[in-house]
Amino acid sequence: MHLIAALALLLDDNSTSTSTNGAAVGAFLAAYGIFFLIILAFTIFIYWRIASKAGYPGAYSLLMLIPLVNLVILLIFAFGEWPIERQLAALRGGSARPPASIT
Repeated sequence: MHLIAALALLLDDNSTSTSTNGAAVGAFLAAYGIFFLIILAFTIFIYWRIASKAGYPGAYSLLMLIPLVNLVILLIFAFGEWPIERQLAALRGGSARPPASIT
């Protein structure tokens, strides 16, 4: 409710109080910042789960925050052979060399 009131004050041209406008801008930026952090945390969580299920360290998800590096990581995920695929092939007998964890 306060966010809507703050935005209404920002759009009001007849308002002469700069402290009220400053408070409205501050409230909006605080709400936007909290929303952004929630979305960022959820995105990192999703990429962490994807990396873990593929057999990569979950910390690879933090690389998704770096511009251009995130594209390289996506290409590795899309076109590279996942560690979990190598383990599965070794267990099924489709690979001559077993993964390091199975000896």
